[in-house]
Amino acid sequence: MKGTKTIYICSECEQKSPKWMGKCPSCGAWNSFVEDVIAVKPTATESAARRTSMQLSSESVARPYNEVDIPTYMRCPTGMNELDRVLGGGGLVTGSVILLSGEPGIGKSTLLMQICDALGEGHRVLYVSGEESTGQLKMRAKRLGVKGNNLFILTETHLERILSEADKVKPDVMIVDSVQTIYSDSSNSTAGSVTQVRECTLSFICKAKNEGISVILVGHVNKEGGIAGPKVLEHMVDAVLYFEGERQQSYRIIRAMKNRYGSTNEIGVFEMTDTGLCEVANPSEMLLAGRPTNISGNCAVCTMEGTRPLIAEVQALVTPTVFPAPRRTNNGIDYNRVCLILAVLEKRLGQRFSQNDVYLNVIGGLHIDEPASDTAVALALISSLTDRVIPDDLVAIGELGLAGECRAVSNLELRVKEAARLGFRRAIIPYRNIEKRKFECEGIELIPIRTIFETLSILKDHS
Repeated sequence: MKGTKTIYICSECEQKSPKWMGKCPSCGAWNSFVEDVIAVKPTATESAARRTSMQLSSESVARPYNEVDIPTYMRCPTGMNELDRVLGGGGLVTGSVILLSGEPGIGKSTLLMQICDALGEGHRVLYVSGEESTGQLKMRAKRLGVKGNNLFILTETHLERILSEADKVKPDVMIVDSVQTIYSDSSNSTAGSVTQVRECTLSFICKAKNEGISVILVGHVNKEGGIAGPKVLEHMVDAVLYFEGERQQSYRIIRAMKNRYGSTNEIGVFEMTDTGLCEVANPSEMLLAGRPTNISGNCAVCTMEGTRPLIAEVQALVTPTVFPAPRRTNNGIDYNRVCLILAVLEKRLGQRFSQNDVYLNVIGGLHIDEPASDTAVALALISSLTDRVIPDDLVAIGELGLAGECRAVSNLELRVKEAARLGFRRAIIPYRNIEKRKFECEGIELIPIRTIFETLSILKDHS
């Protein structure tokens, strides 16, 4: 193509190179260079027109800090309390831009089509699809029971046409599925390239900020699980949501990796059914459903996801190894954390895990990444190694140090109350928490411990 040239751009730091390189010399990322086409330099008139269309506001003067007013952000509920919780409570913020990402087939389009019903009750919604036809969208909406009030459907991949149609519809909420399929005439590169994704996202952001439109962008993921396109894409938007879960399982988890209008610690739990995604108001009961009884290597733990306590089930299986180096396989728990706990148990308690294969699993596809689960993991490992059963009504909470001590955790009272509500009668907790603040919870016995050594006598007494 005349007036163009091919270069390679790093999707992490946008470093440019005339040839492909395996490792980026700027940020050190591997296999991050993607091919792109650079157009000829635009004329002065074209550059001025482009700057006018992409500027966030007409004000470009500095103002004293004391004269700046704090804006009042309006929110519109999405009709799904679990999604509203992740967004910060209350729903979508007017003028915000949200990036929703997840594996193919996880249910992103289903979720967005379902929230169109509640959003359409008091707002105009424009659903832009670059992957499906209007007939396919109509079939999905009918299957999900979406009435379609104030819902406008547009199947288009050309950015300028989408913005032109948005000017006619004047929506309050705009959904773009997906941003990797949109292309603009301002760049000669193909749709989904680093340049196209960045330019199209910037145009949607300017549209949202200038006109007060809430925009939801769907983003594809690459083979490593990250959002496809430049890393700067996540910096540009107001919130980044990840839709997680196994397609073979019915449960889905949505969590915020970035949120300018709320906490990033909240999660929303959904169940995929024939009629779409259903909210799971009590995830703890879901995670404990079908829990085996009187089996070794099984321990319950209470973790915190934002302000929500969740009772999860940790399962361990320790078997003699037939390999020169024993296997360490875990699902839902950080591998390095598991190695640390195994080292503490072997050094401080003399438990011989070095001669055994270790398999750890968290039921329900939940990922536990807080240290408060250390005691439960340690108990499950000891139980499986010694084949001694942990009482079914026992829940373990606490962080382990390298000396085998049990450290204090946060929000202990909320964790214990959640365990008592679900029928647990005993709770192993750090002694430091009781020492700092004494509290009692009706219906559950608190067992404070100072070190992991005391768990052996507890298992012996209660097994």
